[in-house]
Amino acid sequence: MLNQNEAEKIFTDSGALLNGHFILTSGRHSNQYMQCAQVLQYPGYTEELAKHLADKFRNDGVEVVIGPAMGGIIVAYEVARQLGVPALFTERQDGAMTLRRGFTINPGQKVLVVEDVVTTGGSVKEVIEVVKAQGGEVVGVGVLVDRSNGQVSFGVKQEPVLAMDIQSWATEECPLCKAGDSKAVKPGSRGV
Repeated sequence: MLNQNEAEKIFTDSGALLNGHFILTSGRHSNQYMQCAQVLQYPGYTEELAKHLADKFRNDGVEVVIGPAMGGIIVAYEVARQLGVPALFTERQDGAMTLRRGFTINPGQKVLVVEDVVTTGGSVKEVIEVVKAQGGEVVGVGVLVDRSNGQVSFGVKQEPVLAMDIQSWATEECPLCKAGDSKAVKPGSRGV
């Protein structure tokens, strides 16, 4: 298992932890951004982070691992590989999170939901609803980075590799916007 310092070093060494003025997927602004694609480009780091999550859920009877596109695809794949189970992903169709590409979850199947970064938990909550609509049982949520530092709850066992308390603000409350020294950018998969 990785400790918090070891995990943070992986994210820093890979260039995943950025400083600046960012618009998060939730629409909130922050002075830090976790660009997990930077760490996930390195198979060795990905394997190490996914093993940490897989070990946390190894005794929970996981039968399928699922994550939201884009950020959760690689995480789901590698955690599933570590657990020896199938990996699925959800994606948006007409604005709604859904299973496509012939993916199915059997009624009663035990499912682990994974994601790269959680700030408000919106995408994970949508994936949980997809799993439940298919009749699956969510046994837990595993994330690489919990930006809420444990403040977001999904009502099931949840485990982060790294928990951080990164500040974020509503647009109208953002001190960086008020200072006018920088323009907010959205570096994530749904941004520019």
